[in-house]
Amino acid sequence: MAKSDVKLLGAWPSPFVMRPRIALNIKSVEYEFLEETLGSKSQLLLESNPVHKKIPVLIHGGKPICESLVIVEYIDEVWSPGPAILPSDPYDRALARFWAAYLDEKWFPTMRNIAAAKDEEARKALIDQVGEGLVLLEDAFSKCSKGKGFFGGDQIGYLDIAFGSFLGWLRAIEKMNGVKLMDETRTPGLLKWANSFSSHPAVKDVFPETEKLVEFAKVLAKLKATPPK
Repeated sequence: MAKSDVKLLGAWPSPFVMRPRIALNIKSVEYEFLEETLGSKSQLLLESNPVHKKIPVLIHGGKPICESLVIVEYIDEVWSPGPAILPSDPYDRALARFWAAYLDEKWFPTMRNIAAAKDEEARKALIDQVGEGLVLLEDAFSKCSKGKGFFGGDQIGYLDIAFGSFLGWLRAIEKMNGVKLMDETRTPGLLKWANSFSSHPAVKDVFPETEKLVEFAKVLAKLKATPPK
């Protein structure tokens, strides 16, 4: 497969863009990464994802595929000779999809709202909710991993990618708020998993540095605080 046949539209700080990048790395697929500019959308993006007009978009053989977890499943099916990403057992697969949906629909939006909290009380309430979610995910890790190093068992799988893509921002939120949300007391399994995940060969080259994310968050905050002209 020529590199030019596989393109990914994205931006380095996006946790959702990280997902297909990790999946492509797991499958050893060469691809061209087309970086979108903050505050603008390329014509290629608008043409490739006219419904949502957002990243990531995988373009394979000229055909666009949208939505991060849809792309991950597509990569797993198309490049099937590589290591499997989705669990083979139907129940395990359903469980992984359930927790991935929880992360996208509830846990990550709560964490993202911390920066926009109106006062200290609201901020603390959101931080507590994120921590409670991590306790639930600690239990999910215990069940899904079956005593092994990853949610996917011995190797990184679907739920590892879904959750692991948020780790960079979790660490940035911890740093910006002076809190520790993932710790040895409440989430020992997740803490060990997070270190293994972020240092994995398929992940480490696309995993964002905490300091860079903190700086990016400051830029975003300034942009939101600037009234439109």
